[in-house]
Amino acid sequence: MGKSCLFAAVFALAISGAAGAGSSDCRNAVDQNTMSRCAYEDFQAADQALNATYSRVMAAIDDEGYKAKLRMAQRNWIQFRDNECTFETAENEGGSIYPMVYNGCLARLTKQRTRALDAYLSCWKNAQNCGE
Repeated sequence: MGKSCLFAAVFALAISGAAGAGSSDCRNAVDQNTMSRCAYEDFQAADQALNATYSRVMAAIDDEGYKAKLRMAQRNWIQFRDNECTFETAENEGGSIYPMVYNGCLARLTKQRTRALDAYLSCWKNAQNCGE
């Protein structure tokens, strides 16, 4: 292994160790790396909640036609979310704050979508007319 490769590997390990050291301190984050990591972790948690809620809604729907429509809506929504956040955070692109604001946007929109899916779930479980 060349000297530069060895240095890169040691540097990467040092950074990953430092990043993991403060993982429980997102409430008091003061440096950009920690704030960006915390925003990413918030998005990951929001995405897991979204996926769980989506699965529950799909399980509550008996009609395959409705399932196909929700599947298509969800795929389109994910594309919308990603494009919306790319647009919303374009001013920060290339800056050190970009990962934080981009993941913050993803988390915010994902939490909104989870609430919408929760409403669908309540509707389908109670056999109400969900379109009104």
